[in-house]
Amino acid sequence: MYLLEGNMGAGKSTLLHLIKKHLPHIEVIQESVDKWHNNELLAHFYQDQERWAYTMETFTLLTRVKEHMDEQNKNPHKIMERSIYSGYYCFAKNGLLQGTLSKDEWAVHNEWFNFLVKQKCTPPHGFIYLQTVPEVCFERMAKRNRSGEGAVPLEYLSQLHQQHEAFLLDKQEVIEHLRDVPVLTLEVSEEFVTNEKFLKEILNKIEQFVLKTTTLEEQFKQNSLS
Repeated sequence: MYLLEGNMGAGKSTLLHLIKKHLPHIEVIQESVDKWHNNELLAHFYQDQERWAYTMETFTLLTRVKEHMDEQNKNPHKIMERSIYSGYYCFAKNGLLQGTLSKDEWAVHNEWFNFLVKQKCTPPHGFIYLQTVPEVCFERMAKRNRSGEGAVPLEYLSQLHQQHEAFLLDKQEVIEHLRDVPVLTLEVSEEFVTNEKFLKEILNKIEQFVLKTTTLEEQFKQNSLS
């Protein structure tokens, strides 16, 4: 299983639709955003983060752990949008740094994350990181006009960008079994939907990354058994 990561508005959902169309041998799993929209939790969070941050992060952690467990032992050539890891290292950690999560709330969330990840979740084959400057993310969010996102400021996207860089590129304070998980970084601030050449390059890099890393893991397992 591969995890597609990136800031809000980076183009994750759009890219997954294109992967499904052009690389049908790779399965895609979209993020369960509807679960958060349907109960208005996401809108509450954007309107008053200090009040709703802990509730939001706890619910998304639960949702993502369930999805991870459902998908982790199935088709290895599968890309799932976002993960328990970015939820923790990017969104929840940003809440701590910005003061919307108290130290006590973070401590409880941290206990749940470490318990669930170590006990229930197998590490992914790799991460695919859509690296996009915050200003472009902000523009793309405005164009898609998704319910509840109108209150998201550029400053918040800039904070999340910093956390994604720290998590996926610098691997700051990540748990031990994630340190060696490979990361494919794709800079996609340039529009890729209407640029056929650029899109083809992106899809080719993803396909080669998936094929290479799953092959290496299979070889490692065979060598361990022999």
